[in-house]
Amino acid sequence: MPVTHDIIMVFCTTPSRAVAEQIAQTLVAKKLAACVNIVAGVESVYAWEGKIEQQQEFLLLAKTTAANYERLEATILSLHPYDTPEIIASPIQHGLTDYLTWVAATTGNNN
Repeated sequence: MPVTHDIIMVFCTTPSRAVAEQIAQTLVAKKLAACVNIVAGVESVYAWEGKIEQQQEFLLLAKTTAANYERLEATILSLHPYDTPEIIASPIQHGLTDYLTWVAATTGNNN
């Protein structure tokens, strides 16, 4: 089985490109994520406070280590305008070993 270094992918939606860019830049600058992709054009439909809501959002895909998750989450919460932002993480079970090693090395100073 390939080495994963406990790499996780953190998903977060934001209401605007400006918010997405601010969060992405901050996470990478603080070495809490090695890379954050910003995906535009996400249409979200969700239940909130008894209503069905629908809006355009930007999706962040942050690659980091499990050890960095708590600090990454706290940083997102400090910058995010939503009361309850979507912040979820999934383990990376397989991937290019060189890429996973790079993610771990790039974010490893926070452990």
